[in-house]
Amino acid sequence: MAKIYYDSDADSSLLKEKTIAVIGYGIQGRGQALCLRDSGCKVVIGQREGSANFTQAKNDGFNPLSAEDACAQADIIQILTQDHIQAKVYLQAVKPNLKKGKALCFSHGFNIRFKQIKPPKNVDVFMVAPKGPGSLVRKMYEDGKGVPCLIAIFQDATGKAKQLALAYARAIGGTRAGVIETTFEEETETDLFGEQAVLCGGVSELIKAGFDTLIEAGYQPEIAYFEVLHELKLIVDLIQEQGIAGMRRRVSNTACYGDLTRGPRIITPRTRKEMKKILKEIKSGKFSREWIKENENGRPNFNRLLQEADNHFIEKVGKQLREMMPWMRK
Repeated sequence: MAKIYYDSDADSSLLKEKTIAVIGYGIQGRGQALCLRDSGCKVVIGQREGSANFTQAKNDGFNPLSAEDACAQADIIQILTQDHIQAKVYLQAVKPNLKKGKALCFSHGFNIRFKQIKPPKNVDVFMVAPKGPGSLVRKMYEDGKGVPCLIAIFQDATGKAKQLALAYARAIGGTRAGVIETTFEEETETDLFGEQAVLCGGVSELIKAGFDTLIEAGYQPEIAYFEVLHELKLIVDLIQEQGIAGMRRRVSNTACYGDLTRGPRIITPRTRKEMKKILKEIKSGKFSREWIKENENGRPNFNRLLQEADNHFIEKVGKQLREMMPWMRK
């Protein structure tokens, strides 16, 4: 089992004289920046002027700068832009301002793992990855709690990279909940696999397959939607709160028996074989190369597939049914 680090394992004083640049004031950037500031850290924001996130940073009391200027002031540079633009931001704004003894921080290992960013050897490179969105990181911090985090060390130029990562995790509330050490490889590969095979790719295809099966059998689309999509949240919430075993003991015995006897007929040995193939593509870099090329070419395949998926009948049915549910309206 992994060792878990808590507040007592982290030395906050390591951040006392340092300036932290948060590059990208999106959901995760905002959540981390506000927590860092409330923990007494000096924080500067790198955010493009004219954007909604620039205005949000101003409203939150920051004076956002260009990414270049923020990096020039910083001792620790946390890159929280989207994966596919991080390498460009690094080359234009971060790399020219990386000096010996500085630190580079990430919350996802994609660009380090797949060598899109190659830091100089004289800087610390570490990861602090909250296992929740920035809005939850902020809420838990304000409630005196925290979101569990992962930390990883890619380069330890100063001999204090791990201590610095733990101090950073403490400053955003992570060590209140617990921090687990991993590697950039493990975090990146498992994250991509989870998204592709289970959380996004697996679930969305399973839902559509169930919906299509019921429609083709002559059932009403509204009933099919409720049974294969709408009620999924109930099950997922139970699994998150109680684990799979707890969920099975909180649904009907009929549902539990159906789960135990029919589930393996859906996730078959062939499915598991395909999962292994997907993981192999991730580890080999095939997926990352494909995704990087897709962005370089203007995302033609991405946009086509997204549009095709948006046009699935389940989306039309769902839009109509959600209008009947006032608790879902913003």
